[in-house]
Amino acid sequence: MSPDSFPDVLTTSRLVLRKAGRSDVPALLKYQIDNRTHLRRWEPFRDDVFFTAEHLAGRLAQMEEDMAAGRAVHLILRLPGDEAMVGECNFTSIVRGAFQACVLGYSLDRGFEGGGFMKEALSVAIETMFSVCKLHRIMANYHPENLRSGRLLERLGFEKEGRARAYLKINGQWADHILTSRINPAD
Repeated sequence: MSPDSFPDVLTTSRLVLRKAGRSDVPALLKYQIDNRTHLRRWEPFRDDVFFTAEHLAGRLAQMEEDMAAGRAVHLILRLPGDEAMVGECNFTSIVRGAFQACVLGYSLDRGFEGGGFMKEALSVAIETMFSVCKLHRIMANYHPENLRSGRLLERLGFEKEGRARAYLKINGQWADHILTSRINPAD
């Protein structure tokens, strides 16, 4: 099955995960501005243009296109009955054929860290990627200094596969990353 068969909405006991779309510009803009400093050390350099409604509208349009083409699944995390974002997770670079894999990325509002929200969200999203999209492998990489992310991935069943030197340019600097993956237990 393809990512376009991924449900539009997933729910957990405390969260609603919904596919990202152009209507999410106000929520995504507020989330990005509110968490600009918090996320800076883990993300690519973001200039001021990134934090505009026009740029984020284009980014969300690209997300919609990538989901429609089966290249990605982008999810916005919210509390039930609240339009404000508390986080996001995405499954990108989906490759079919002999590989059947993707790359997981995620971020959480600074005010929600330490409460188990990301584990809750990723648990249901990962299981849905495996069961609905029939992927074999989900890969996730993290900055070695991001111990919280490393512990989260370990609790989710990801295994360390190595360390890549100067893997991604984060906040303007090439940074090493720990490479992890989780294999679909049904395979």
